[in-house]
Amino acid sequence: MKEKYFYYLSLFFCIVLNAQEKTNYQSLDHKNPVLFTGKTIVYKGKTIVLGPKSFFIDRELTDAQTAKYPYIYNSVNEAVKHLSDGTESAPMTLYIAPNVYWIDNPDDPEIRKPEGDGSVPYGLIIKCEWLKFYGLTDNPENVVLAANRGQTIGAIGNFTLFKFSGQGTGSENVTFGNYCNVDLEYPLKPALNRTKRASAIVQAQLIHCDGDKILARNTRFISRLNLCPFVGGKRVLFDRCHFESTDDALCGTAVYLNCTLDFYSSKPFYWTRGTGAVFLNCDIQSLTSGNQFFTKANGQLAVIDTRFVAKNDIYLGWNDNLPDQTRNYQYQLRLNNKPVFIEKNNPASTVNMDTLAVLDAYCFNYNRKTIYNTYNLLSGNDNWDPMQIKNTVLAAEKANQKKYTQLPTQLLITPDQISIETNKNKAVLKTIVNRFGNYELKGEKIIWSVEDKDKPFVSLKPNEDGSECEVTPNNYNDSVKTILITAKTASGLEAVTVIDVAPPKLTSPSFAEAPQLSEPKNGTINLKYQIDSSFKDESQIKWYRCSDRNGKNAIEILVSRNNIPLVNYPLTINDTGYYIMATVAPKHIRSDAGKSFTVITKNPVSVEDITTEKNRLSTNFKNNSTINQLAIIPGFWTLAPFIQNNDAPNTKDAWFYGEGVDGANNQVGLLQTGRSAKLIYNAIKRDYSDMKIRLDVTPFKTAGQGFSVAHMYMDILIKYKPETQTGYALRLIRTTKHHDAIDGVLLAYKNGIATEISQAFSTNAFKGKCTITLEVKANELTAKISNGDSEIKKATPDGVYPQAFLKATIAPDSSGSFGILYNGGSQTMINEINAEWK
Repeated sequence: MKEKYFYYLSLFFCIVLNAQEKTNYQSLDHKNPVLFTGKTIVYKGKTIVLGPKSFFIDRELTDAQTAKYPYIYNSVNEAVKHLSDGTESAPMTLYIAPNVYWIDNPDDPEIRKPEGDGSVPYGLIIKCEWLKFYGLTDNPENVVLAANRGQTIGAIGNFTLFKFSGQGTGSENVTFGNYCNVDLEYPLKPALNRTKRASAIVQAQLIHCDGDKILARNTRFISRLNLCPFVGGKRVLFDRCHFESTDDALCGTAVYLNCTLDFYSSKPFYWTRGTGAVFLNCDIQSLTSGNQFFTKANGQLAVIDTRFVAKNDIYLGWNDNLPDQTRNYQYQLRLNNKPVFIEKNNPASTVNMDTLAVLDAYCFNYNRKTIYNTYNLLSGNDNWDPMQIKNTVLAAEKANQKKYTQLPTQLLITPDQISIETNKNKAVLKTIVNRFGNYELKGEKIIWSVEDKDKPFVSLKPNEDGSECEVTPNNYNDSVKTILITAKTASGLEAVTVIDVAPPKLTSPSFAEAPQLSEPKNGTINLKYQIDSSFKDESQIKWYRCSDRNGKNAIEILVSRNNIPLVNYPLTINDTGYYIMATVAPKHIRSDAGKSFTVITKNPVSVEDITTEKNRLSTNFKNNSTINQLAIIPGFWTLAPFIQNNDAPNTKDAWFYGEGVDGANNQVGLLQTGRSAKLIYNAIKRDYSDMKIRLDVTPFKTAGQGFSVAHMYMDILIKYKPETQTGYALRLIRTTKHHDAIDGVLLAYKNGIATEISQAFSTNAFKGKCTITLEVKANELTAKISNGDSEIKKATPDGVYPQAFLKATIAPDSSGSFGILYNGGSQTMINEINAEWK
């Protein structure tokens, strides 16, 4: 009897305790109640038994409560310590109650660094197959997985919230947020609100992954620069997700279905990979101030049934430096409720699918409904069907008597750029047809073509199915012809290769008249010669200063560029006392360059030979030599790598003259080869009092931030002694204060150590064509950073000015050297430098 009594008494207490657990627990989201019993949760009428593959997480639970039952946690970080691999049919699921879950402690002052030899600091690295984050709410804003660190702001490197290793990672009803540059607002419990760590937008990332079949539903991805939502996945589907980002942000291997996206700058993708990214029935809000592009470094895109909204009728483009090979796809797009065509200025780059069969790969009509064909896009070779529409697609195939499965979305030509020479070689072009996800499809018929105007210069000979095409050059003109050859499938896929077709090369010419140098006249030495050819002269000429008539200690000064022989050498005060040498490699438009012929002046240059103003220097570097010149010699430029503490030695030339991109697109000028470089003008020996230098520069960065990450900079040196690295400078530096401005501050250098000698001044003038002026008068150093093209005319509320003025008192100095120390990462074009001395 006693045993029965105690048994029923124990059962009674268990029931009471369970009832109390049910009564006492309440989710923060009252609209989505969760019944928690300790061993189960009940959500939307479904009872979920907690176990090795079903965890319940709620930050509101006490440690005592989580200790009472297995599989219950109040921290995501603790829960992931106990994961076991899931399967596609039985995933490892974290059921997460509404709350804010800090994956990385925002109050920890420790700077996060990459582990081991890695380059990325992660909040949490998780290795688990078929792991799913499931928020117990309809509103993904209510379940937040958070960090608030970014590059140089709480981390060294691009801090990233998660790294997932495993197949089938998924999320539903959650927010992944990096609140380094975005305020966290949490209406369910305002006490959890948190102000962004900094206003300056830096690389603050969310998720890297390495698996396939990645699925996010009703999920929000919040950050700004380098958002990285499941970047690295092979096949990724975002279903009804929301994204907020600036540049270099989105996953380039994904299908975006019924998503909303806010673009806060002009290039949300760094690039797309393989078969690229697809937008289906999405709403995109462009919040950038200028044209809206998609990629920074190219890649394929398809945009279908998508609506763009912007303050103005902005230009929509794929890339602001568009390759001729670009072929992307669109269907039924609208901007501010009006039809819009992407790349209207480059229409060949966009394939409008309105009347093409390739549209069926993305969407089709069935039973008076638009069916977005995610099954075709994502089925791969394993029939992945995350939207569960396979049966609908197969029924539509039968009803419409059309094929909606196994349809390709990409046609490629290899090589996509090649040079061939008439009577010497041919090109064999090969095609690859891919289904989405980079699954090659054999058997598609390929049709080749070339524009009528280019048909005389090439002959095309495709094989039977068109998978290969032999190209024979037939160019007998004098100049190289650049020709686009197009391949198409019957469905409308397109690809283009660019072929430079050269006429037959002739032997290098000899000299009909041997090169000789004139005596200095009107401040110039002239090189006279005549090649033995009627073809256009493109001889390659280089000019040197030498210490004697035998060419000893020759240093390259000027060179020919763009196949234009540089036959005149303008003398400057720096040539005084040197012999001038020229080398001529004979070449014409139809030949390679022959063996160089060398000539040297009979006498060194004298002061009387100089007609230019000795107290002025002006150069746009159009013909300046850019090979490394490491010596510090009066009258010469020093061009060298600017080695920082952790930099590997660099033997490549630190500078080159060439074309810019991004903010310097369609311009040519002097550019850094890598992330850093040094350029010093070593003034000839004499006492200098006042001096002034002006630089016209164009940063590649377009928002005004100038450089790749915070703390990178460019120093403009003045009154500088390169032997001792002593003098003064204006430093332009990206800081953590602003994402669209740099700071200017004056420095004193002593033995290579810089000390600030003025207050810092924030300006957004460092974009587009920017003019920088430094001037020394007696003991006063002033600097100005301005931009005549800027549309910004007044200071912003947070203290960023449209131009900057700086001033400091310095010790009088007799040095006249100046230069640039560049440690900016992203390049800045040097358009022109002007200097004057007293």
